[in-house]
Amino acid sequence: MPPGPCRPQIRRLRRADGNYGPEMPRDSSVDPGHVPPRVLERAAFALVAGQVVGIPTDTVYGLAVDPARDGATEALFALKGRPESLGLAVLVASTEQAEALTAGGLPERARRVAEKFWPGAVTFVVRRRGGIDWMLGGDPATIGIRCPDHPVARALCERIGPLATTSANPHGEGSLETAEELRDRFGDHIAFVIDGGRLAGMPSTVVDMIGDETRCIREGAVPLAEVETAWG
Repeated sequence: MPPGPCRPQIRRLRRADGNYGPEMPRDSSVDPGHVPPRVLERAAFALVAGQVVGIPTDTVYGLAVDPARDGATEALFALKGRPESLGLAVLVASTEQAEALTAGGLPERARRVAEKFWPGAVTFVVRRRGGIDWMLGGDPATIGIRCPDHPVARALCERIGPLATTSANPHGEGSLETAEELRDRFGDHIAFVIDGGRLAGMPSTVVDMIGDETRCIREGAVPLAEVETAWG
């Protein structure tokens, strides 16, 4: 499947060992204030190869794939043991990337919330733009979008486009808090892990903005009362 909206072409370089990207360890530690370009390059090459990558975010560790690559999201559902009836969220680098995924652009109330809380821990469920046929699970007419407040996640989205993500844990279990725990639990099923230190935050607050009435699906790191104040 060719790259979708907001998704630049990235040349895929296969190494002698059959993997993609620069030769480096399977895991890399990063200082959020300075993310080495070769770490991002290694993660980006794994993603465009359709592989699963473990990334730090502003809430918890995530398992990420490029949804435009054939079979990538299916592999993510299988790895996590997540029912396909539960949709994957999509991380974006900016409001502009979010607008490109949304039918008719973000609703005005979503823009108001984004102005206050993005980048941050609020996910919008909105109508998906026609032609975006990524297999994200859930309702194919909708899409959950978030702009994370973490330089690694946003930098990867800037490099290759929006990423389909889910929390880094088997379905129904608690979130894994370190890169070491991710590697121990998922092993070689994850191509690369970016170590952002211990992460034990709350998941994002998820709000449904499809209809005329805004509905809270999950209250998380951002109190619902604050979100309601912003959209009102």
